[in-house]
Amino acid sequence: MKISTKGRYALRMLIDLAEHKSDGYIPLKDIAKRQEISKKYLEQIVPILNKSEILKTNRGFQGGYKLSKAPNQYTVGEILRVTEGSLSPVSCLDQTPIGCEKSYECPTLSIWQGLNKVINDYLDSITLQDILDKQKERYTNDYII
Repeated sequence: MKISTKGRYALRMLIDLAEHKSDGYIPLKDIAKRQEISKKYLEQIVPILNKSEILKTNRGFQGGYKLSKAPNQYTVGEILRVTEGSLSPVSCLDQTPIGCEKSYECPTLSIWQGLNKVINDYLDSITLQDILDKQKERYTNDYII
């Protein structure tokens, strides 16, 4: 499994929105500038996030984007599944029930299922708020006398 640029940039965009949630609707150009991501690339990600109701959109003057829910209600796993599709380490786990005709005798299936569980459990245990808190903690402890 490899997370694509789309997934990484979507996560960065949503962290940015969480970080600036008190600013109301945020224009895409502001996010693009702060995150050093092409606005055109973000424009390709926004429809995916809108469709899944992760974002609220406001058009026109003072328009932009904001999170639909509080940052503690979004997990990294949820965001990556929306943008990446499956997070499975092997394609046979993308189907339920497992579509592989050899799954009943596959000696490695339990390995991939275990890895899949670890990946999903880990990514589902981290919220956008956790990321903000960790970032704040890092910068709070970064001082020079």
